[in-house]
Amino acid sequence: MSKIGKKPIPIPDNVDVEIKGNSITVKGPKGVLTWQFHPLMDVKIVDKNIIVQRMNEEKFYKSLHGTTRQIINNMIIGVTQGYRKVLLVEGMGYKVGMEGKKLVLNVGYSHPVHYIPPEGINIKVEGNKIIVEGIDKQKVGEVAACIRRIKEPDPYKGKGIRYEDEKIKLKPGKAGAVKGG
Repeated sequence: MSKIGKKPIPIPDNVDVEIKGNSITVKGPKGVLTWQFHPLMDVKIVDKNIIVQRMNEEKFYKSLHGTTRQIINNMIIGVTQGYRKVLLVEGMGYKVGMEGKKLVLNVGYSHPVHYIPPEGINIKVEGNKIIVEGIDKQKVGEVAACIRRIKEPDPYKGKGIRYEDEKIKLKPGKAGAVKGG
């Protein structure tokens, strides 16, 4: 058995879980998430716990088992606590701001870059920090990666957009010409 896949997922009191066919819907205080899991996985609710089981021991089934369990667990965490990614904007003259729901980035290009977040994602700006929040873990990570991709950190000066906990290893600059010889 998969170590992750065999763990039961506890259902908190303020969360409703509904399974119809190969679709699971999770309703909580922060919102509602629906996901279609693979029909080869067997998902059941037993004693306020969600159990994910596979049909047999083939490699394909094993690979789906832990993934299915973890995605359902992430859905429950999302509707109760939510997910959050923090990005830092670093560089001389780099600015970030909001125009309504639109994120406006001035990061060294000849024009400001506008980013409109997808439905279900909230973006806040605090100084040089961009905070991406939502209930869908995959969507929050994808939006944060898209924003980071607008101006990735420079390996020589460290300027650009990076994750809050990301460490940038700066490369040494060009060494001067060697005299003599």
